[in-house]
Amino acid sequence: MTKDVIALTPKMPDPWAVLAGLLSGGPDKLVGTRGEGAVIQLCDPEGRPLVSVEAPLLVSVEGEAERLLGATAPPVPYWWTEARATTGVAEAEQLAGTFATRLASLVGGSAWPPDAAGSLAVVKTDGVSVAPEPAAAQPAIDVLTERVAVVIQDRPVVAMTAWLSDAFRAAAEAGLGLQVVSPAGTTLSPAVRDALGGWPSRWIVQDERDGYYDGLTGAVLRWQDGMFAPVASPDATEDDPRTPVAATFQEVRDTGERQLALTFRMVHPADDRLVLGGGLETVWRELTGAPPAGWGTSEPATLPWSPRRLTDVAHERAPEPTWFVVVGNRDRPALATVRITRTEAGVEEHVTLAFGYGSSEEPPLDALPAAAEALATRHHLQSMLVQLRKARRDVAVPPRFEGPGVPLAFVLGAEEVRAMPGDRARRTPLAEQPVTLGPRTRPALYYPLPGDPSDLSGWQDFEQLMRHLKGA
Repeated sequence: MTKDVIALTPKMPDPWAVLAGLLSGGPDKLVGTRGEGAVIQLCDPEGRPLVSVEAPLLVSVEGEAERLLGATAPPVPYWWTEARATTGVAEAEQLAGTFATRLASLVGGSAWPPDAAGSLAVVKTDGVSVAPEPAAAQPAIDVLTERVAVVIQDRPVVAMTAWLSDAFRAAAEAGLGLQVVSPAGTTLSPAVRDALGGWPSRWIVQDERDGYYDGLTGAVLRWQDGMFAPVASPDATEDDPRTPVAATFQEVRDTGERQLALTFRMVHPADDRLVLGGGLETVWRELTGAPPAGWGTSEPATLPWSPRRLTDVAHERAPEPTWFVVVGNRDRPALATVRITRTEAGVEEHVTLAFGYGSSEEPPLDALPAAAEALATRHHLQSMLVQLRKARRDVAVPPRFEGPGVPLAFVLGAEEVRAMPGDRARRTPLAEQPVTLGPRTRPALYYPLPGDPSDLSGWQDFEQLMRHLKGA
């Protein structure tokens, strides 16, 4: 299994400290670079990487090391330097551990995980070699077949790191699925869950009883035909595969924790004065009383919240789409993903956001209409769906069944209301009629869904509303 080793240091690793770490394999170990020098690699005699070291990240957001590693980091700002050992080579793992240990010894701080910290002595790697290309060509990919790229992640939280983001990009460009394998007890960042997409991409969890299973669906899996795929039941048919579900996945744990989940889309006119992220900040303030804590283009989120800087990054990458992760503070766990795209309609922001609440905390449901109105009147809201679900307060995704959310409200933006014929948008078959948001001459509509949050009846109301609005 690959091993990620991370040095958390209060000072930036200077070139001499990095060089001392790179010499953990001895002075004759080959050194290569990738990504225009952003990744340094210790290589075998054939030039294939044993350890890949990412450029240090300056983390200015509190709580990210605790959220993703369960580790205590130096006070912000601090430096996060990752070293990834190549699969199946014990000496590579030792090299990564020694690299991080040397770095922490020279500039202060600590190495994670604690058991990865090794001695400062040179690791003997004479005669050690690794897999040939193309599997070793992408540092984050451990196994490559004609159908999928497989990434093995031995971390408390499988997060959308720069490594994993590169793996997603490489797999997509090659027309492959991405399958992420992790040990039992690992959780998934919502940012990774939202990026996995459909078949054959999966989150695969190792399990003592069933071997492997899909962490999002529970389907028992086996390695077959060059990928992890569901096991067929002995009495399965072509129409009904009857895939077995892992026993561990079915161990439901109702802790009383909940998440308030919002998915909304905004379409802004293309304008040089446009500042992105304002709608997300507005909702965050309405529901928590404070702005987001930080953001980034990968995890950990490294930058303090700044809509202006976020806009600058999106502008630099245009017309290519841009993806961001946005995080909350320790008092109110929250995570959002934001995808910004340039289309014929303008500049589109698609936001998926979740706030976590403990068993003794009440989600601020009364604040939802005000948040929706602010989006509709100031941020070009197109639509929004609000759900309440039984899920972890820390918003991490466990490899167990959590169940779907219950729709609490749906919001239709002013332009969408205006485009509907007659009074279809205002008169619905639901018992409770919509609430007008904004000016009556150009209103948006807030549809309370009267379903009981304790069951799934809200989905029936939501489906009925959607059929009505579509004229079905």
